[in-house]
Amino acid sequence: MQSGEVSAQEPADDVRIPRAQIGSSPQHLLTTLLGEYLDSSDADLPSTAVIAILREFGVSESSARAALSRLVKRGLIATRGNGRPPVYHLTAQAIAKHRSRMQYFLNFGAHPPEWTGEWVMASFSIPSSGHTSRHAVRRSLSALKFVGLYDSVWIRPGSDAAPVRETLGELLRQVEGARWSVMHVRFDEESGPHGPASAYDLTVLASAYSAFVEQYAELRVAARAGEVDAASALVARTSAMDSWRKFPDIDPDLPHHLLPTPWPRQQARDTFLEIHSTLGALAQSRLIQVAAPYWPDAASWITHFQASDDPARPEPTGGKRARPPVAD
Repeated sequence: MQSGEVSAQEPADDVRIPRAQIGSSPQHLLTTLLGEYLDSSDADLPSTAVIAILREFGVSESSARAALSRLVKRGLIATRGNGRPPVYHLTAQAIAKHRSRMQYFLNFGAHPPEWTGEWVMASFSIPSSGHTSRHAVRRSLSALKFVGLYDSVWIRPGSDAAPVRETLGELLRQVEGARWSVMHVRFDEESGPHGPASAYDLTVLASAYSAFVEQYAELRVAARAGEVDAASALVARTSAMDSWRKFPDIDPDLPHHLLPTPWPRQQARDTFLEIHSTLGALAQSRLIQVAAPYWPDAASWITHFQASDDPARPEPTGGKRARPPVAD
């Protein structure tokens, strides 16, 4: 598979990606690294190599082992054989999930959404005794990138109502007295104080994008000048991805006419992609260097992803798709 060529196929539901959080936990960090640099369920990944890789980020051995254990429970990785030290491999479901999420992260913001003026609206009524269900509904709607227009009226741009219809049915079908409706609507005044744009705190989002640009400005300049060494590149590139990956999940991707001017998302995306692209080969090289003493086949399996529309995307190195033959 070539760098950046990732499938949009929806992955299996039984693989649970850890939630993104401020300051990566070892579990979340390891998930990021696996998604970025490993693209085959055939690769044998020794635990000792994982421990060495996470050590680059200041993660202790005990924390690294705990992260491995948690990713096994989540179905992202599985053990291969019964040897000691343990050997892991990515599951086929995890590969599908990683490819889908990498495409989502790397391609977000590349093209403006096709806008038809249509919104999906979800409205619900839950008896006062259904306090827990009400919180569950709100959490689920937020995860689907809905926002509360009013207390029990939630909206999101676009026309795909199937996910929210299914979610509300699952959460409220057994709640006595609960009612809900899902509608396709258009607003007479989209950008006014009573329209859908008023439901979004775009000022906070714009500030987050601007902060990202400021945070990584010096790294972008250094990367462009070739002043970042391989060891620094691995940590810096991973940090940039961890910082960027929150935006596709919190940015509602509103049409241009509903956004304030100037809107800093494109500058943030350009900053991220330049760092991600320029440091990719260096980070891959460092990862191989760190893992190779514990994983002799590391160079055959470790690769790196880049956005498919990036003109600087290099030809792939590493990341072969079949298991190497076992020596006699």
